[in-house]
Order: sequence, then structure tokens, then C-alpha cells
Amino acid sequence: VQLQASGGGLVQAGGSLRLSCVASRSIFSIRGMGWYRQAPGKQRELVASITNGGSSNYADSVKGRFTISRDNTKNAVYLQMASLKPEDTAVYYCVAYSSSGTYMGQGTQVTVSS
Repeated sequence: VQLQASGGGLVQAGGSLRLSCVASRSIFSIRGMGWYRQAPGKQRELVASITNGGSSNYADSVKGRFTISRDNTKNAVYLQMASLKPEDTAVYYCVAYSSSGTYMGQGTQVTVSS
């Protein structure tokens, strides 16, 4: 599975962004998808994930601000980010968990200015 992420950019603190990730094939059978992020000098962390059934989980740092969703008809997963903070600045990566392995796309840069 190839994953293409987009939607990153520069935004002021308090602003919003929506990240999109489109898969190269149907995600209907992919059991889970998610978003990781990695800030300079920090370890990569799981931001949010969503199962095939629609159950989602979030890192404590983004709960109440970020929303993950998936659209199986478009082979896509989204991350709606609101009330952005400078500490949300990172490269965001889309990931897919399937029976054949774990796949991660190229990242998209999100920069939040104070």
C-alpha cells in the first residue's frame, strides 16, 4: 500500500488544518490507520488511530482538538486539527496496518507559529 499525505502548512496558534492521506488501493480491508508525528529532536509519536470499524484513539496531548476519520469509498483517512499549538509543529505521517504489514507514507510538515 502506498500512502500519499497532504494538507500540511504554516498556521498561527489557534488555527486549524486538515491533513489527508490517500491510499493506492482500497482501505476497506485495512484493519487500522493512523497518524504519527515527529518533531525535531523528538521521538515519533502516535497522534491518532482509527480501526476499520471506526473506533478511534488519541494521544492525550491532542484529545479534544484533533479528530481522525476515514472514508473507505475514497481510500482516505483524515486528521482534522483545531486549536493548534506551537508544540504541534512536526512532520506528520500517515500509517496503515494491514494483514500484510505496516505501511507509512511520506510526511507532511505542519508548522504552528506563536
